[in-house]
Amino acid sequence: MTSTPATPRTDAETAPWWQAADSLSRFIADKVAGDLARLRPGERLPPPASWQQDMELGHGGLGMDSLELVTVATGLTEALHLHRSGIEDYLLMHRRLGDWTQIAARGLSVFDAELTFHTSGSTGTPKPCRHTLAGLEAEIRAQARHLGPVRRLIGMVPCHHIYGFLFTILLPRFLDISFVEARGRMPGRVAAEMEAGDLLVAVPEQWALIARTGPADLTGRAGLCSTGPLAPDLFAELIGRGLSLTEIYGSSETAGIGWRCGPDEPFTLLEGLSLSADGSRLDRDWQGQGQDLLDRVTLSGNGQFRLRGRRDSAVQVGGVNVFPEQVAARLRQHPDVTGAAVRPMTISDGLRLKAFIVPASAMDAESLRTRLTDWAQMNLKPEERPKSWTFGPALPTSALGKLCDW
Repeated sequence: MTSTPATPRTDAETAPWWQAADSLSRFIADKVAGDLARLRPGERLPPPASWQQDMELGHGGLGMDSLELVTVATGLTEALHLHRSGIEDYLLMHRRLGDWTQIAARGLSVFDAELTFHTSGSTGTPKPCRHTLAGLEAEIRAQARHLGPVRRLIGMVPCHHIYGFLFTILLPRFLDISFVEARGRMPGRVAAEMEAGDLLVAVPEQWALIARTGPADLTGRAGLCSTGPLAPDLFAELIGRGLSLTEIYGSSETAGIGWRCGPDEPFTLLEGLSLSADGSRLDRDWQGQGQDLLDRVTLSGNGQFRLRGRRDSAVQVGGVNVFPEQVAARLRQHPDVTGAAVRPMTISDGLRLKAFIVPASAMDAESLRTRLTDWAQMNLKPEERPKSWTFGPALPTSALGKLCDW
């Protein structure tokens, strides 16, 4: 690529995000696919990045029945605040992706000042998180200042979650650069084909795969990582290969809060943000009230801070909050189980969950593994399903009687 680095456009020069290229149709496809996946646990859907505007949402396409259609349309209405324009009923009258894109555009032409994203709350139930578009745009202006020149943006994350929306929809629009969809491809191959000046937006699991199969020399390339902590060893390995990697700290509730470019560095607060003296509350210049942080932090001066672990014991699996103890509690309800413990696996193992099971009776381990795997397929969300099963007569504990790793 030989073009010069992009110059950020002023607000007066920038069209609304939903008018830019295929941004709105990408958002809708990802939102529909995400909501439909929750309604059909275990079912494999066509990847939304491949959907065309003539994709049928009902029979002959995604096959949504009337109840699914109402549920998914409601989710889209809430996300884009289409109820503010009174146009949401039209979603039930039309059954193609292109129709929904046009309807949403009409609604957004009336009101586009707010968006609602969802995340898993402390109960595991998707929690709505409302944000003003002005606030999200203010964050992107602040983020762009420390990212350096970017010629092209490559995305491997869905854009209906806040991380993807900020960096694969708002950032390319703000910088006036092209966006390349890379989902559905091998992460190592995507990294190998990056050119100088490219910025790759990915999550920790994808960066771990790039470290395993990507090129040894990543000089001149840049990357973003968020949705969960990046292991220090992995972070160091990637920047040791020449990658300019930025880790973004934030959540669906708060949006972006801080950034850092090395595993030993503290995070730096974005411009316009401040933390309370005890690090438990976040304030934004453009908001009238503060927000509680989900993580414990220690302030280190000069607008910098370090993370000290989550307050709610959640872990990140594929960018989704998962609560291992809740999964273990559900496993303990299985008739073949008397004891269960669940923990996250390591990066080298795949960053999923693993379970230690104390069987209720003598049973062949392979038979029990099959029974539990089938049960998890029907009763747990994809990110909650353990990928490794260990069996034993008692849960592993330390000399002090505390649960230990296995």
